Amino acid sequence: MSWLRAARSTPFGRLDGADPLSLMSDAASLALADAGLARTEVDGLICGYATTLPHLMLATLFAEHFGLAPDYAHGIQMGGATGAGMVHLAHVLVTSGTCRNVLVVAGENRLTGQSRDTSVQTLAQVGHPTAEVPTGATVPAYYALAAARYLHETDASARDLAALAVQMRRHAAQTPGAHLTAPISVADVLASRPVAEPLKLLDCCPISDGGAAVVVSAAPGAGAGLRITGAAQAHTHQHLSEAPDDLALGARRSSTLALAQAGIGTVDLGYLAIYDSFTITLALLLEALEISAPGQAGRDAAAGRFDAAGALPLNTHGGLLSHGHCGVAGAMAHLAEVHAQMTGRAGARQIPRPPVHALMHGDGGVLSAHVTLVMERAA
Repeated sequence: MSWLRAARSTPFGRLDGADPLSLMSDAASLALADAGLARTEVDGLICGYATTLPHLMLATLFAEHFGLAPDYAHGIQMGGATGAGMVHLAHVLVTSGTCRNVLVVAGENRLTGQSRDTSVQTLAQVGHPTAEVPTGATVPAYYALAAARYLHETDASARDLAALAVQMRRHAAQTPGAHLTAPISVADVLASRPVAEPLKLLDCCPISDGGAAVVVSAAPGAGAGLRITGAAQAHTHQHLSEAPDDLALGARRSSTLALAQAGIGTVDLGYLAIYDSFTITLALLLEALEISAPGQAGRDAAAGRFDAAGALPLNTHGGLLSHGHCGVAGAMAHLAEVHAQMTGRAGARQIPRPPVHALMHGDGGVLSAHVTLVMERAA
């Protein structure tokens, strides 16, 4: 058994003067303090990558910088699935008895530390080197292709996708440290400039600076404890041109395995933390997880189902779409919100019924790598 003992994030947005090591240090300090652990008690360290500090041994570098001497250190690169993947590995290390306290940490000054063109070029590496990259396609363009197909094959509309962006912005407005908090409407999303049709600017997450850290332990620590009861992955393709006909097949596979490990079904879930780099990402994942019927994710959002006080609260911190996206730590902020909500410490955005079970799903590449985690609140 492993316990999600702490999960914290720094503010997201424009953080002038920050760099990956400082952001990782700030987040790690918050998480260790929350867990009640000294640095000497950390015997495992897992770090995400940072495009603004592409060090070949980032975990070892951070251990030296932060004053750790772990028995196990590892760096992971799984795109947007990295955060959840790192926690999955920490869960394996703890349940196997290899480590007792694993610090999972990531941080990046992606907004202030690199130009827009550099960011676009770096992320475009997910494209096939001969079949896709030479066309000049970008990550938004790949997801736009997925969006166009989704809108063609279901009765969903661009307004339905926009409703998901509005939902995330409404949640971010209640979250201290969120990157984007100004209210938006469906009309605002539809009127924002095209990035890659049918996706508009407000269908896309912002680029942010920020850090996040999680502690996974063999013991729960003081206060309400969260057990990790299910963890699974699925990897169906790397390149969009090689993807299966069911583009979100990996999400179906990993969530089925994780829920089976936890011994529950989607009807038992009280909170969702779902990767949302674009509105189409969120729609496809919600429907692949069978939370929403095909074409209905945006309509469920518009109807209030995913509100903090709704039947199934979703990304109550604002998700990547509004809380912000700083690389690996962006998705880890979803876990920080899971921990806050399940332990009753979310403040003004606390949902009325602290959930017993929550699910987090991370997606890397273009729906390429999938990781699902299931958490349970212990008495």
